[in-house]
Amino acid sequence: MSARYPSLTEVRPAGVRSERLQQVISGPEEAVDLAEAALLIATHAYPDLDIAHHLARVEELVRTLQSRVHPDSGPSQRILALNEYLFAELGFAANEEDYYDPRNSCLNQVLDRRVGIPITLSLLYMEVGGRIGLPLQGVSFPGHFLVKCALPEGTVVLDPYSGGISLGVADLQKRLGEVRGGEVSRAIVAGMLGAAGKKEIILRLLRNLKAIYLRSQQFDRALPILDWIIATVPDQPLELRDRGMIYQELECSRAALADFERYLELSPGCEDRDDIRSRVVELQRQSARLN
Repeated sequence: MSARYPSLTEVRPAGVRSERLQQVISGPEEAVDLAEAALLIATHAYPDLDIAHHLARVEELVRTLQSRVHPDSGPSQRILALNEYLFAELGFAANEEDYYDPRNSCLNQVLDRRVGIPITLSLLYMEVGGRIGLPLQGVSFPGHFLVKCALPEGTVVLDPYSGGISLGVADLQKRLGEVRGGEVSRAIVAGMLGAAGKKEIILRLLRNLKAIYLRSQQFDRALPILDWIIATVPDQPLELRDRGMIYQELECSRAALADFERYLELSPGCEDRDDIRSRVVELQRQSARLN
């Protein structure tokens, strides 16, 4: 099995970039630059990525849009200009044909190919819209990441994955009902529209990538993503268990053992405890043989 995978030193992202992302994750919320964080995440697949160049590309989008927006324009006019520029003129769109392509979760590739998934299109929408004066916030709506904006007449919910369209309460009820499998009230929908913090957005992007790589059994790609997730939320039992599974697939016995033992410590009543305990026993035997 070991011949299928690169060594652990090969699957880790470049040290300096990894350290910078750790600084972003551990720093204050207000200091987080979402575009930089998304590009740092993309270095797990593109280690030679020129982050400064791609940040400059985002700024170029902003400058072009700023030149077209009158200083006296209100939020509604700015939203219309943002939608017209990003989606109608530049052609940024949903990649519905290949939703699980990991490139959809890498901001550099979203900028190059102009297709993405809800989280990356929303992130770009927020970064560009925020720089032209729109008070945009992410919304971790079940099943589909959204963006909201406070207007004088009330809050509007926008869907960058669908060209920045505005969603009414009935639209949101329908979407949530499809996810939950039944009708939902307006009150339930309202409770789902809280603002997502920047670190929460980073975490959702990482978890999307994790799911994509596990779905395709690309364990070498999933490992650095799990490292970053656990650095963000250190004591999430399921993330530790999943990383342990990856370590075991990569035949890294001691690392897998440490994660499984921590998982059992944090979740002594977990439903899969018998399976994990069996794995622990086998890994302890392997470690003993190595010693």
